[in-house]
Amino acid sequence: MGKELIRSVSHLGFQWQTLDPFLFCVHHDDAYPKGNAQQGPEASLAGRRIGQDFEGQDGWRMYHGDVVPGFPRHPHRGFETVTVVRRGLVDHSDSLGATARYGGGDVQWMTAGKGIVHAEMFPLVQREADNPLELFQIWLNLPAERKLTTPAFKMLWADTIPTRTVADSKGGTTRITVYAGSLLDLTAPTPAPDSWAADPANEVGIWSIKLEPGALFTVPPARGPVNRVLYAFSGESLHVASTQVQPKVGVQVDGGLPAPILNGPAPAEVLVLQGRPIGENVAHYGPFVMNTRAELEQAFADYRSTGFGGWPWPQDDPVHEPVEGRFARHADGTLERPA
Repeated sequence: MGKELIRSVSHLGFQWQTLDPFLFCVHHDDAYPKGNAQQGPEASLAGRRIGQDFEGQDGWRMYHGDVVPGFPRHPHRGFETVTVVRRGLVDHSDSLGATARYGGGDVQWMTAGKGIVHAEMFPLVQREADNPLELFQIWLNLPAERKLTTPAFKMLWADTIPTRTVADSKGGTTRITVYAGSLLDLTAPTPAPDSWAADPANEVGIWSIKLEPGALFTVPPARGPVNRVLYAFSGESLHVASTQVQPKVGVQVDGGLPAPILNGPAPAEVLVLQGRPIGENVAHYGPFVMNTRAELEQAFADYRSTGFGGWPWPQDDPVHEPVEGRFARHADGTLERPA
């Protein structure tokens, strides 16, 4: 069964390989220290490649930030970002005048569509304690007919995301969290309306499977043809069917077959990405994902001429006050907060 089920195994680097309809996935896991008055790290930045700090020195990175870690303003067109923040906070600001602070299990589903500029900063709000940050950012493609849809974002607050602990026949427990799609009888909140994931027939799934030592969990087969990858990103070892795999690997499996995962002696976690492929040509350069080279060239031309709406913020890396709670203010002025 293992040979039939498993199609390939790949090493997980900083940027994980994905399959259509996904474009890539990055697991950010940074042990940030205490924050300073500017919500940056209370630590020396000497020796870092400020503006391009991806080295993981001392267990954390500034990325493209020079005061606060994160990603100052940058454009996107033609796809979606799904940002799952497990620990820490993200401050969002965009060219439409929308802004947000989210984290602690929240998910932001942002449709770049015809073009948006946004900043994603990681404010270190705690000055008397460390500020660990952990998130997944997943790029999900848009089909050609929706690539130039109106940009917007939707918040999936942590209290709306279904999770459950299940036990196997020997009492081993597994914690399931469903960020997109359905698993068992758990269904995630509705994604952004123009998303490939908005149609249940596309069977897009983003699931966390957290196994205790010795636990067994079987991912059920999909209803139709899908691409499915199991990203074993933590733990010591586990078996997918009869094949033993070490952590830090992505296991592509046949989505039409049940995928039993038997954990080893230490807690482990698997992120599952699955979906029916869009099946269109992908032309990708930097922040733009289109179908043809001509469309890419048009994207750059449009960005140079319009700025995708300009930038209404006084700086490229805006953050909110340290005492600000989680919220989202959309381009139409609508304000929402988690319950």
